[in-house]
Amino acid sequence: MNDEPVSAPALNRRAWLAAGAAALAAPVWAQPATAAATVTDSAGRAVTVPRNVQRVFPAGPPAAILLYTLAPDLLLGWPRANRPEELEFLLPGIGNRPELGRITGRGNSANLEAVLAARPDLIIDSGSVRDTYVELAQRVQQQTGIPYALLDGRLPAIPRSYTLLGELLGRPARARELAQSSEQIINTVVGRVSAVPADKRPRVYYARGPMGLETGLGGSINIESLDAMGLRLVSADTPGGLARVSIEQVLRWDPDLIITIDQSFAANVREMPMWQGVRAVREGRVHLSPKLPFGWVDFPPGVNRLPGLWWLGKVVFPQLFPEDLGVITREFYRGYYGVSLSDAQVARVLAGRG
Repeated sequence: MNDEPVSAPALNRRAWLAAGAAALAAPVWAQPATAAATVTDSAGRAVTVPRNVQRVFPAGPPAAILLYTLAPDLLLGWPRANRPEELEFLLPGIGNRPELGRITGRGNSANLEAVLAARPDLIIDSGSVRDTYVELAQRVQQQTGIPYALLDGRLPAIPRSYTLLGELLGRPARARELAQSSEQIINTVVGRVSAVPADKRPRVYYARGPMGLETGLGGSINIESLDAMGLRLVSADTPGGLARVSIEQVLRWDPDLIITIDQSFAANVREMPMWQGVRAVREGRVHLSPKLPFGWVDFPPGVNRLPGLWWLGKVVFPQLFPEDLGVITREFYRGYYGVSLSDAQVARVLAGRG
């Protein structure tokens, strides 16, 4: 970690505030739907959509959140029903829409009969656009006759994915606001950290699960936020996705800092004998990330990670990020989730507890 104080450039929040003002001033679903007949998705596929898209089926959690932030009225439901503590931070009547199951990812549970029963005009997926997912999209589209669009879910691709989704849904104005806002968040936060010399960046371990022994390996989308922040991830030299590791491996890595999304692990790690030899634990550098209504670092790896970039910056490089994280949280939730938070709600979000 760089201990030298560095002055941070002033942040221009116009795009972000504009998105929030638009969300509060008028419901996004009041905009006319005039979608183009054909849109080229992130995988280079020509997707033909109805002129007036009214019902959209999200293939997985990242797609559901992406759609919610742009056109919540079109969201048929959620891959997993939102819990009461999550509903508090979502629009009434939208956050509690039914559980649909998921077409992609771990625990895919939506069969084609369920998809057809929902009568969607369009299916969207946000995440990888590798051949496996292209083939799945083609197969589902052929079997159901429902257009299926793939959107790149990587952090740098979020602005472009908003633009494409706006074209698919006929919501270009709202999509443009969110694309500009998300691009500014990414460029501002990542740009500041890029000035930190490599030897001043901490070695970081990302802990998932109550024992902290699940982590993302090199190239995993689950550690993309940390990687984008230029952190030296101890697991990055081993390629792969999510994996279980041994405590012996963590001890060999001996990270300077631990980021976790698991409340139980964060609360108990200092009392776990097997973790006492890890430097980050001994020095009290275990940080629990916010996760209401969705994770800020991961879980799922969607647009919900955008405020997590600010949070990571504040945790790892506080001298570079003098902004009030409470203000940033309010602005993001207003602009993207369409809700205004009280002081108590902001405090609960930032505490990382569900």
